[in-house]
Amino acid sequence: MSSQKIIWIRADLASNYEEEKKILSSALEAGFENIVIRKGDSDLKKLARFNAIECDGNEFFLEGKKIGESVTISTDEDLKRAYDLIDSVEYLVTISENWKIIPLENLITQIQSSQTKLLPVCETPEEAKLFFETMEKGSDGVVVSLKTSLDLFPFSKLLTDTVPKIELTLAEVVDIKVLSLGDRTCVDTCSIFHFGEGMLVGSQSSCLFLIGSECMESEYVASRPFRVNAGAVHSYALCADGNTKYLSELKSGDEVMAIDSNGNGRVVTVGRVKTEIRPMVMISAMVNGCLHSVILQNAETIRLCSPGKMISVSELKIGDKVFVKTDAGGRHFGQKIEETIREA
Repeated sequence: MSSQKIIWIRADLASNYEEEKKILSSALEAGFENIVIRKGDSDLKKLARFNAIECDGNEFFLEGKKIGESVTISTDEDLKRAYDLIDSVEYLVTISENWKIIPLENLITQIQSSQTKLLPVCETPEEAKLFFETMEKGSDGVVVSLKTSLDLFPFSKLLTDTVPKIELTLAEVVDIKVLSLGDRTCVDTCSIFHFGEGMLVGSQSSCLFLIGSECMESEYVASRPFRVNAGAVHSYALCADGNTKYLSELKSGDEVMAIDSNGNGRVVTVGRVKTEIRPMVMISAMVNGCLHSVILQNAETIRLCSPGKMISVSELKIGDKVFVKTDAGGRHFGQKIEETIREA
């Protein structure tokens, strides 16, 4: 996923098989899926489905294919050896025994135009955060090194903290038009949404509206805090990899972004997608001198996110301000592309 940092958990450093198994179990419970085990301990793969990265000396393998190599850096010669691995491995794992930041800065500079991903080894969440932020770009990820089955849940916050903050702006509602029937899509996720949290959806890729979840109860229906009634099937939705998909393309197992009104994001998994014929309404809003729109179901349970509140489409008024994410350019198969594209 391009928008997220890569996190490996090393279980292979444990003193024995049982301790390795405990670290693996703890990592799985905390939500990690990239876990390093010792080469030959293939029985551990039976515990659950995960990316079992096997370590053999300084080399890392996934499904029998070499994907990375580690280098311990304590001298300039070690650093040069790390440079030599750039572009020859997919993942470069670095272990710094003394100064941690200076070698990392040098490596980030050298590696930024290559296909190799830089993963320095860390031992605490604070250290991981430092590596993520070094020279603004930071490392591509980290390798969490544990020799005992310590609680990995303090590290699990890294899974959400690595999602870049989304810059939201306010758009002013200028038109509300009731439409006839259309196919609308509800996205039911495997997670509970919080108040003010939802998905970014829009008719134009250049402007996605923050559509709130159904976490609030109404007079007529109980809350569905796992659901975003996201709108018409043609709409774009922001996915976890930073690309968009049409709502009609989403399916179980896909990952989308849950965003709150402060722009904080986290990855949630789609559990079910429901498309049904419902009455629709088009909301048009002005931002930075441009007109954008989103088409939603015309029902009181569908809400747009506004400063300090969520406004139902049945109560929305001209002049209300709602949160949107604006973008330049267009999309081709969901990916940003720099070409002349006009969407109306």
